[in-house]
Amino acid sequence: MSFLKLEENKNNFKFNPSDSCKKLYKGACVKIKNSQKTFQVVGINPESKVCWIREWPFALEVNKTFSLEINQITVQTFCADSFNEG
Repeated sequence: MSFLKLEENKNNFKFNPSDSCKKLYKGACVKIKNSQKTFQVVGINPESKVCWIREWPFALEVNKTFSLEINQITVQTFCADSFNEG
């Protein structure tokens, strides 16, 4: 199943919960209610309206993925590059 990308609004995408399952996609970075952190979507179950996310950027030694109701997502945003060239 493919998911449509959200329309761009500056650097963030406004997230409409009524269209959430159609517009959310695996790999998207999102903000969630009651958090200032960025998370990455790693899986989606559109039938139950649940997705699995992990904190972005993620540490390789820590694999903390958790499920979340899609209606808890507030904004879809770009994933910041976690690697700095020096």
